[in-house]
Amino acid sequence: MNDEYNSQKPELEKPVINITPVTAAFLGLALVFVLYQFGGAILTLLIFGLDFEKADINAVRLLTMGGQILLILVPSLLLSKYIYVDVTSILRIRFPSKKEILVFVIGLILLIPLLQNFLYVQNYLIEKIAENNYLIKSIKNVIDQLDKLLESTYTNLIIAHSFIEGLFIILIVAVVPAVCEEVFFRGYVQSSFEYKFKPFWSALLTAVFFSIYHFNPYGLIPLILLGTYLGFSAYMSNSIFIPMILHFTNNFLAITAFFVFGSEDLISSKVKPEGEIIPNLVSFVLLSILFISFIYYVIKNYQKFQTVKQEGE
Repeated sequence: MNDEYNSQKPELEKPVINITPVTAAFLGLALVFVLYQFGGAILTLLIFGLDFEKADINAVRLLTMGGQILLILVPSLLLSKYIYVDVTSILRIRFPSKKEILVFVIGLILLIPLLQNFLYVQNYLIEKIAENNYLIKSIKNVIDQLDKLLESTYTNLIIAHSFIEGLFIILIVAVVPAVCEEVFFRGYVQSSFEYKFKPFWSALLTAVFFSIYHFNPYGLIPLILLGTYLGFSAYMSNSIFIPMILHFTNNFLAITAFFVFGSEDLISSKVKPEGEIIPNLVSFVLLSILFISFIYYVIKNYQKFQTVKQEGE
């Protein structure tokens, strides 16, 4: 990423507690993982018991929202407050201009179909390899079962029977995760990594953990790519609100696609027939070239967007 731009950013305050920023990042990752994955699972069992499938869906939605807020957002804020002096800097609290937002939304619009085409190609290749390798086939069968379970759980969560229920689902699935996860990953974690690593590696490393936390086996690489772009937007803009908006937009489009097409998710993991995969491969290559060109343009011209904002203020 742009070193010249980096030199103009204000220095983050040094940690208050005597631990390195990288240690602080991994401490946060470990704490939130235990709290959200294991603590959340225990809380779910205590509230709904073992017969989780018969639980009231709105109660499950409220628990999901509460878990994100209490077990991801609150720890992020507390860690930022007690480890760092300047919470505003570590969490990138800066309001971006409309032009900055528009630029990164355009990038997301390019990235979403790119990731979909990548997923088609990836799953086709996995299917072909599994046909001739017993070990890969056995692993794939396990992953397929996990994928179906996740898809079933997610589908039940976002089925809406009214407009009001649809708005409630958008709040649970798009708004709350966008705020909670971005404050934690692109705010606290990535900013901590940036003390030690270059911006690209900080964004990529954060994206890897972001992807792992979502437990989506087929979506592992697409989520890493999406998370890296969110990290790129956070770093370039020095604003947590831009990755929040992008995260919300991505989830909102997925929900809208579900509402419109039913069981088809925006990012589908289904395997296409052999005759249909070539167009996806060509689209993936062309979109990749276009997206890389877009990133190059943003890096070279982002200071102009900043200048435009300052002139308008």
